[in-house]
Order: sequence, then C-alpha cells, then structure tokens
Amino acid sequence: MTRRLISSGSPYEAEIGYSRAVVDGEWIFVSGTTGFDYATMSIPDGAAAQAEQCFRNIEKALAQADATLTDVVRVHYIVPTRADFEAAMPVLARFMGPVRPAATMICAGLLDERMRIEIEVTAHARRG
Repeated sequence: MTRRLISSGSPYEAEIGYSRAVVDGEWIFVSGTTGFDYATMSIPDGAAAQAEQCFRNIEKALAQADATLTDVVRVHYIVPTRADFEAAMPVLARFMGPVRPAATMICAGLLDERMRIEIEVTAHARRG
C-alpha cells in the first residue's frame, strides 16, 4: 500500500509543513482541524459553530480518502477552556454519538486566539 497525502488548501499546511490527512493503507490520520472555512479563510464565532465547521472539514478530508465519519476510531478534542468544550458538546454528540470512537479532551492554547476548538481524528477504512 502506498502513502497518500491529502490537502485542504489551507495556507497553514504549506507554512508549517503538514497534510490535512495522511492515508496509509486502511488507516487515515486527519490532522488537528479547526473551524476555518478554508475556501474563504474565515472562522465563525463560538465553539459550537466552529465544531460544525471542523466536522465539515474532516468529512471532506475523509471523503478524499474514501472514508466517512463512521470509520473514525479515535478523536481528540482540543479547546482553550472547559467552557468551550461544554458549548461544543451538542455538536460533538451529533457527529460522533452514533460512532462512539475512543475520545480525549484536552485544554490547551490554540494557534490563533479566534480558535475555540481543534479536532483530530484517526479512521480505519476496511477496503475490499
């Protein structure tokens, strides 16, 4: 199996030196994804709205890897504050509740003060 890199077109990928996702066989590793709309490089206010956009970005990367959110086996949520996590919880439950992957929530500073959540997933897409 070959290793394949997936890009979202975000300028951060080239500046920092990473891919939105890496496909390695049946495994898909999606980088920490924020609430930026990469087409416009705009970001909504609030953790809930940003979580929605995170999942749209993640779904797009997974689709390019021939996978879906149902293939997610691991998720990491990174938020600046517990309040941001609480605000995003209904969105997280809507997207990940049916899948129930292993999950971790971390409170940490994010790259841009406007960012209220960053989500990283690992998916396993059985092929064939």
